[in-house]
Amino acid sequence: MMDAIDLAALRGLGLHSELLQHVYDHEACEALAGGLTLMRVTEVQRDHVQVADGQATGRAGLPTALQPVVGDWALVRQCEPAAGGWRLEVLLPPVNRLVRRTPTGALQPLVANVDTALLVMGLDADYNPARLLRYLALVAAAGVAPVVVLTKADRYPQTVASRLAAVRALLPSGVAALAVDTRAAAARQALAPWLGEGRTLVLLGSSGAGKSSLTNTVTGAPWQATGPVRAGDDRGRHHTTVRTLRRCPGGACVIDTPGLRGLHLDGDAGQLDALFADVLALASGCRFRDCAHHQEPGCAVRAAVAPERLARYHKLLRELRQAELTPPERRRLYATRSRAGAA
Repeated sequence: MMDAIDLAALRGLGLHSELLQHVYDHEACEALAGGLTLMRVTEVQRDHVQVADGQATGRAGLPTALQPVVGDWALVRQCEPAAGGWRLEVLLPPVNRLVRRTPTGALQPLVANVDTALLVMGLDADYNPARLLRYLALVAAAGVAPVVVLTKADRYPQTVASRLAAVRALLPSGVAALAVDTRAAAARQALAPWLGEGRTLVLLGSSGAGKSSLTNTVTGAPWQATGPVRAGDDRGRHHTTVRTLRRCPGGACVIDTPGLRGLHLDGDAGQLDALFADVLALASGCRFRDCAHHQEPGCAVRAAVAPERLARYHKLLRELRQAELTPPERRRLYATRSRAGAA
């Protein structure tokens, strides 16, 4: 099957060497070779998906047993036009998937096979370092490299330097942070190190943060509708309603996403290691081996870490532990909190 695939065209859809080996290694490539084409899922609707192979884009029917997300690679069969044109038959296991927990406790896969997550946050009232830490933990759980992008630098030039410094103080070593005007060509130039051929980026952030404007800039086309934020609180309206993969001129792909109304983490406490390396390093100096860094005497962490940063660490750690609870355990926890609040 692979001999019939235009690998050069697929590189423009994010197929790099690691992913290609992943495809070669999958048993379905040989077992179901006849008549199948390797394509990437670029958009997901309720009863169908949009797929592309670097040359053609089309609508593919979706078996009920398969639940793809944007960025997945799939083996697709061409059908008669009356049958929809294409049919997605095999979903290849992803190299990674970004997954969040919804407010109801369900797991929601967001996107797949991503190299870099652009964490987009406005310099207006959207600026929220605590929320940024949640996004950092979300992408760390999937093994995706983050880049923090502060937007609306043209509107708030007086805050760029101080807020960049504050954000960089929160970030793990080696994570980049930059400030841009999302509508300017300079934004594409600033992101050039992550826009190489075969790379896939996803934009994450609140509605109105500038994700769609940045998508239009890096792709060089007005794909996404944009609009002003509300005057009272700088919150955006949901102009982007579905996750969509777009191609960039240099051979990269970018996935624009709707703003997340609530971000609940899923995983274990190990997700926080890279975000709070200072806490972990200092913990070895605590008097007690099981120190929780609350009120214990001889706590080296409390003596050295700013209270606000430590409070954020504890909050995310509680949330990650709650994500591991069973539904009955979660209901009991909420009931206990409700009784304590009413007392």
